[in-house]
Amino acid sequence: MKQLPFVYHKKILVLGLAKSGTAAAEILHDLGAFVTVNDSKPFEQNDNAQYLLTKGLTVICGSHPEDLLDEGFSLVVKNPGIPYTNVVIKEAQKRGIPVWTEVELAYRISDAPMIGITGSNGKTTTTTLIFEMLAAGDKHPLIAGNIGTVASSVAKEASNENTIVTELSSFQLMGVEQLKPKISVLLNLYEAHLDYHADFQEYTDAKFNIAKKQDATDWFIFNGEQRIVKDYAEKSMASKVPFYVSNKTNDGISADDLYIYWNGEKLFERSIIALRGKHNLENVLAATASALLMDCSLESILHVLSTFQGVKHRTQFVREWKGRKFYNDSKATNALATKSALEGFSEPIILIAGGVDRGHSFDELVPYLHNVKALIHFGETADRLQEFGEQQGIPTVIQVNNLAEAMQEGVNVSVEGDVVLLSPACASWDQYESFELRGDEFIEKVLALQE
Repeated sequence: MKQLPFVYHKKILVLGLAKSGTAAAEILHDLGAFVTVNDSKPFEQNDNAQYLLTKGLTVICGSHPEDLLDEGFSLVVKNPGIPYTNVVIKEAQKRGIPVWTEVELAYRISDAPMIGITGSNGKTTTTTLIFEMLAAGDKHPLIAGNIGTVASSVAKEASNENTIVTELSSFQLMGVEQLKPKISVLLNLYEAHLDYHADFQEYTDAKFNIAKKQDATDWFIFNGEQRIVKDYAEKSMASKVPFYVSNKTNDGISADDLYIYWNGEKLFERSIIALRGKHNLENVLAATASALLMDCSLESILHVLSTFQGVKHRTQFVREWKGRKFYNDSKATNALATKSALEGFSEPIILIAGGVDRGHSFDELVPYLHNVKALIHFGETADRLQEFGEQQGIPTVIQVNNLAEAMQEGVNVSVEGDVVLLSPACASWDQYESFELRGDEFIEKVLALQE
């Protein structure tokens, strides 16, 4: 871990704990800073605050006092989930106090180079693919960031033999100053998190922070087919590597119906890729480019691409049973995500959908229903999905009460060669606490099918 002389014996405020705040506070303390942590959760219910108090840190819990910054802090490190409208953050900015998220701290202390991945969709799959490719190529990768492992904790233990593969959200990227990944990846940009960001411009600007400090010694891998991403790429000083999923090109990495190309040269047959879907092809191209730039062998890349069946709950292949293939795409909590899943299959599909009714339209699905032979649906949106399925002429439309019944109906109406796809196009909260629990139940039911 690199030392940071500018934090030594300086007063630093860590705002918001959870995993990232706790890790940042402990690291800053180890670096010799005088750390105060402030969390809205009461001390009596706050295990993280109780732990940090035993380490000798100053702990303030239960609220965010208006005079908190009067202690003369040199830096604020905030939990990514705390919005910039928070009174303490606004006052820090007014006073000219830098406000970081812990990924900036991770970058500054790391002895290992970083690969950073962001975008509206596909971050987790791309991050996992890159990690697996580097692992297969004996590059000693570590995985971190928004995927679930706190980046600063990973960076603390990393050496220059490692590469930290880091999934980064817009929340995290708003709080960086010098972050400069060796490779940055911007997959795509769509409207998202506008309850957190002031507007779409602020959201996309935050995403571009992943590449903003890069120079010609670094690489910026980006979506060459999305205008807004290309506009940002033109501002980048990094060496640029675009990806294209629709046609062969002579620059970057690209695909046609048969092959993947690297700078216009045939690299491998597309049929080797186990992941399904055009959206996953974006992820595959970005990951492959990253691995090639890290000098991974083509053999190690192809091994991963031919065996990787997807991140859990994201068009995840679960099992083949009596000639039917079952896929868990419980993460598809809106029509856009379900559209992407449907686009990846040419086989007849039994689509299982439904959940929380947030009033969203299902019209985005219409061009991708041509091979949907049955729609089985449940949850708050059941009545709307029944009407939608009938209007679109789907041959079989069945309303059930829950996922267990939907699975049974899916088995009943399917035949050999069909795909049974859970891709709900709706959030899960009417019947489940999370999309993960919904997907876990689907997996359990599929694995329980008897031969």
